Amino acid sequence: MPLEGEYDPSPARWVREQVELYESSGGTRGTTLWDTGLPVVIVTMRGAKSGRIRKIPLMRVEHEGRYAAVASKAGFPRHPVWYFNLKAHPRVDLQDGPERRVMTAREIAGDEKARWWRRAVAAYPPYAEYQEKTDRVIPVFVLEPDHPKKKPRYELTESQAPRTGASCGAA
Repeated sequence: MPLEGEYDPSPARWVREQVELYESSGGTRGTTLWDTGLPVVIVTMRGAKSGRIRKIPLMRVEHEGRYAAVASKAGFPRHPVWYFNLKAHPRVDLQDGPERRVMTAREIAGDEKARWWRRAVAAYPPYAEYQEKTDRVIPVFVLEPDHPKKKPRYELTESQAPRTGASCGAA
């Protein structure tokens, strides 16, 4: 179920305009970061303190149905406000083009972070410059579907599948 509550638009005009265009077009317009032309997704979350709905465009870094949220803030000394929102309220809504899904964010570290960092830099090369520019370690979250498609525990090969009319254990 999507997040509900009072929406508190961003104080940044470009963020408000991008979110409005993206959502009002059903994810067909405003789908790229305006100054780069690279794809973005819209992440809807709760404010850490207010509990109100917040929405931000983030660079699209997707792998096998999961997404990275890179808290770079262009390499500034402090984390973006939305970092604290995700820490306090990890359940989010993500819109990627026309598709919307409920996801859960978790901050990652170690080898998992290294893999996602490589993916993020491949999707948006300035992330590497941002990390060089700042003394802080840029946090990365993975956004995962709340209800991933269940995969069978095993699959039968054709020779293992039951045959119509066959009886079990009969010789």
